[in-house]
Amino acid sequence: MENEATIRLGFFFGILALVALGELVSPRRALTTSKTVRWLSNLGVVVVDTVTVRLLFPLIGVHVAAAARDKGWGLLNILDLPDWLSIVLGILVLDLVVYLQHVMFHTVPLLWRVHMMHHADMDIDTTTGLRFHPIEIVISMLIKMTAIAALGPSVLAVILFEIILNGAAMFNHGNLKLPEALDRYLRFLIVTPDMHRVHHSVIIRETNSNFGFNFPWWDRLFGTYRAQPAAGHEKMTIGLAQFRDSTRNHLFRMLIMPFTGKPGDYSINRHGADPEKIMK
Repeated sequence: MENEATIRLGFFFGILALVALGELVSPRRALTTSKTVRWLSNLGVVVVDTVTVRLLFPLIGVHVAAAARDKGWGLLNILDLPDWLSIVLGILVLDLVVYLQHVMFHTVPLLWRVHMMHHADMDIDTTTGLRFHPIEIVISMLIKMTAIAALGPSVLAVILFEIILNGAAMFNHGNLKLPEALDRYLRFLIVTPDMHRVHHSVIIRETNSNFGFNFPWWDRLFGTYRAQPAAGHEKMTIGLAQFRDSTRNHLFRMLIMPFTGKPGDYSINRHGADPEKIMK
């Protein structure tokens, strides 16, 4: 656990660099806004999120896992399972929690107000996978630590889960053009960029699909899977209908978006016309 931060940072920068390089070599879509402005804003959010977590959370997931192990908290600390099975189950259940949390942020109007900053990005690339409002990060941390305490996964399982979650988010938000055959098989094992890009469509029924971050099985199991966007990946419109001004994607305006921006009709319990019809 002493080297946990160093290990995570190494994977973070390594995966970010690899996906960014892939976007330069083989981009899936032409960008519509300034990449420099977007990267500065999106990575600026990462700095704000990191400072927020450090200030508010003296304990993080691995510390909760260690405490659960020492005190015997959680289901996996009660069951007598082989270490490898306990690790696999821990990662799978935590990933399911992230899926359910994501659906919740699309369902509850107040939570959607916070989450819509992530969707307001008018292009999608690897930095979009890091673009989450600090309030959402705080809520996510509370949910994750509660889940870890209740489940009791090992410290190793939590570290592996964090690395997989962070890396998968940067990968599946990547502006990457994968061979069609490779994508077709990969999406049985992991959420691919083409699969997740559908979730960032301006069309409501597509925004409310493909909620998975790491593993694609939850969307198929719970009926939220959508294979392709109606307009195709090159022609689909990314973002939200109510935010088509690129200046809204500057850092300060992003941070105040939950308090000043219109939520639109995107949350699952609202039913509105497809935004693309409104925009014409």
